[in-house]
Amino acid sequence: MNCIEGMQLLPQNKIDLIVTDPPFAIDFRATKQNYNRTASRVMQGYNEIKQKDYYDFTVKWMKQAHRILRDSGSMYVFSGWNNLKDILNALDDVGFITINHIIWKYQFGVVTKTKFVTSHYHCVYVCKNDKKRRFYPFVRFGKNEKTEQGRSMHYMDKEDVWDIKREYWTGDQKTPTKLPAELVKKILEYSSKEGDVVFDPFLGSGQVAMIAKQLRRNYLGFEIVKKYHAFAKKRLEKNLYRLKA
Repeated sequence: MNCIEGMQLLPQNKIDLIVTDPPFAIDFRATKQNYNRTASRVMQGYNEIKQKDYYDFTVKWMKQAHRILRDSGSMYVFSGWNNLKDILNALDDVGFITINHIIWKYQFGVVTKTKFVTSHYHCVYVCKNDKKRRFYPFVRFGKNEKTEQGRSMHYMDKEDVWDIKREYWTGDQKTPTKLPAELVKKILEYSSKEGDVVFDPFLGSGQVAMIAKQLRRNYLGFEIVKKYHAFAKKRLEKNLYRLKA
């Protein structure tokens, strides 16, 4: 189902955490040419939003996200630099409060000859009510845990540049875009607890839902591409992180 229509069916103030990587507004095609993937293992059907429509599209889904999110909840929105202006403007216009702007640094940017290589992604961490927003600062590392060099581990883990490698599902079925499990796990641990409802309006491969299930959170999401929906559902029902092609 289209997530904008789907979210209208949900009651307001019921979602604890939203984590999502919305569709691009660039000339992207899910084919074997993307990062030299084998075409038979990459599912076709990625839905792209036209650049001229991207702000309006973003405002529409964010208004619904704002409505269904609890006052104590929060949202993490991933974006490439191409769409970032529309994402930031829409967040402000809808009424979200920005907490952090996180940079995800990853390996393997596409080689360029006329400009610098893009090897990072943006993640905007926002909420509805900063006084009620929940955050669990020492859930991953204790307050007094130190590295061998004496550095605070919880401080290092909470810095706003995250160096996390992309995942390569060699020989397995995959969708053209996917957030690493380590990245999603980190967000879920800091901004939710067991039993919370984690929501992804653009479910894709079901990565957010899959990690939420592993961490004993409840999960909910929408996906308009039937092949992707079936793929996500199969992963969740079989409780398998990766599926063989």
